[in-house]
Amino acid sequence: MNLGKYSIGIGDRFSHQGKAQLRAIMKANKSGVNITPVWNKSNREHIYVKSKPEDVRQEADNAVKDLNFKGQYFVDADHINLDTVEPFVESSDFFTLDVASFIGKKSDEKDVNAFLSSCEKYLGKLDIPGIQEPLEVTKELLTEIANKFLAATQQASEIYEYLKEKKGEGNFITEVSMDEVESPQTPIEMLFILKMLADKAVPVQTIAPKFTGRFNKGVDYVGNLDQFAREFEEDVLVIDFAIKEFGLPQELKLSVHSGSDKFSIYPIMTNILKKHNKGLHLKTAGTTWLEEVIGLAKAGGDGLDAAKKIYSNSYNRKDELCAPYVDVIDIDIEKLPSVDEVNKWSSEKFVNTLRHIPDHPDYNLNFRQLIHVAYAVAAEMDTEYTNLLKKHEEVIGQCVEENIYERHLKELFVKSKLIS
Repeated sequence: MNLGKYSIGIGDRFSHQGKAQLRAIMKANKSGVNITPVWNKSNREHIYVKSKPEDVRQEADNAVKDLNFKGQYFVDADHINLDTVEPFVESSDFFTLDVASFIGKKSDEKDVNAFLSSCEKYLGKLDIPGIQEPLEVTKELLTEIANKFLAATQQASEIYEYLKEKKGEGNFITEVSMDEVESPQTPIEMLFILKMLADKAVPVQTIAPKFTGRFNKGVDYVGNLDQFAREFEEDVLVIDFAIKEFGLPQELKLSVHSGSDKFSIYPIMTNILKKHNKGLHLKTAGTTWLEEVIGLAKAGGDGLDAAKKIYSNSYNRKDELCAPYVDVIDIDIEKLPSVDEVNKWSSEKFVNTLRHIPDHPDYNLNFRQLIHVAYAVAAEMDTEYTNLLKKHEEVIGQCVEENIYERHLKELFVKSKLIS
C-alpha cells in the first residue's frame, strides 16, 4: 500500500464537510498534481464530539462515491498509541503512531549498547549528499540519541506489530509522529531515529518531526524562516540518505503536522520539494472546523447567533479548552474581544475577524486560536449545531472548499507546478 508522493490530511470534527474537502482536492488535481486525500481524526476529537472511527470511514467513502473520485484515499487513525488504537483497527488504513510521550524514557542498557555497536561505521565525519557540512558523529552523541529516542521507536515498533497482526502486513500506511514535544529533533537525530525504525522493521512512509519555531493551531508559522528552511531541506536530504542506507520504503517523506495556515513556509517547502523532487504529507486538522464557524457567521441569522454563542461559551471556558493544546496555541488574552463586543458584531465583522487573511485589518489571531480549540463547545450544542450545518450546507461548503483550495493546495502545490 503506497501513499503517493503528495498527500493532505483533512480533519473534519463533525463529519459534514467531506465532499467540500474532496472538491478542493479534485480541483487541485486537475492542474496535473496528484494529491491523495487522507481523512484524519484523533481519539481526543472523537471523545469530544462523541463520534466513532467508523464515522470517518463512512464520511470518506460517501464523499468519494458521491463525487465519483477515482484516486486512492485513506482514513487516518490520528495520534494513536497502544492504549487507543483498538477502536480504529477496522475502519482505518493509515495510522499515525504518536510516540512523543516515550521520548527520553529509559531503555535497557543492552539495547542501547546493541544500537551503539550497529552505528560504529558512522562514527566520525558523515557525509550526507546535498548537506554542505559533514555530520559529526561521536559515541557520546549516539549514546545521547539512544537514551532519548530508543524507547520511542520501540513503542512505534510495538504498535506496528499489533497492527500487522490485526490487519496484515502491507495493508496500511504507517506514520511516526514526534511533533508534540518541546524540543525539535535535529537532522542528525532524525537520521538515527530512522535507523532505529529500520532496525525494528517499521516500514514508515511518513515521519512527523518537531521543527524549530511555533506551529500553533490554525495560524501562521512563528519563527526564523531561514532556520526552518535549513532544517526542512536537511531533513529531506537525511530521509533520502536513510532510504538508501537503511532500506526504508522509497515512499518515505516528511509529514508536517499543524500544517494548515502556515502560509509563510509554504513557498520554502515547495521550493525545496521541487529542487529535490520529493514528496510531502501536510496535515491540516482543524482549519475545516474554523470554516464551519465562518460559514455559519456568513449565513447570518441563526447561523451568526450560533457562531457568537460558540465564542461566548469558549471565552468563559478559556483555561479548560486551551489546556490540552498548550504546546500548540499562543493566545494573548488581553487581545481577545469581550463577549459583549462580539455580540454586537455584524456577520461581516465576525467573518473577517476569524478568517485567516493576515493583512486584513479585522483579523485577530487570538480570536482564531480560541475558536480553534472550542469545537467541544459546538459538540455540546449537539443537534442545534449539526442541524445548522445541514441548513447552511451550501454556504459552509463553499467556505471549506475555497479555504482548502485557495489558501492551501493552490499555494503549496498548484502555483509552484509540483507534478507527481
